[in-house]
Amino acid sequence: MCLAIPGKIVKIEGSMGDVDFGGTIRKANLSMVEAGVGDWAVVHAGFAIQIMDEEDAQETIRLWNEVLDSDATEFR
Repeated sequence: MCLAIPGKIVKIEGSMGDVDFGGTIRKANLSMVEAGVGDWAVVHAGFAIQIMDEEDAQETIRLWNEVLDSDATEFR
């Protein structure tokens, strides 16, 4: 299964950016989107694939946390 997770862009150098995923900073390639520092990006496999507004990003993170905190993560 592949997942795309929203994170906040905190630094850009060329086509690469530092993206904050709840306190964990990872590098992501930003060449597929028009992005700026402070933007929220959906990142998949190290590439930003979409820019989203903060409200949608926060809702997505909330839903992920809800799933991760539930029994839905157990395999049956």
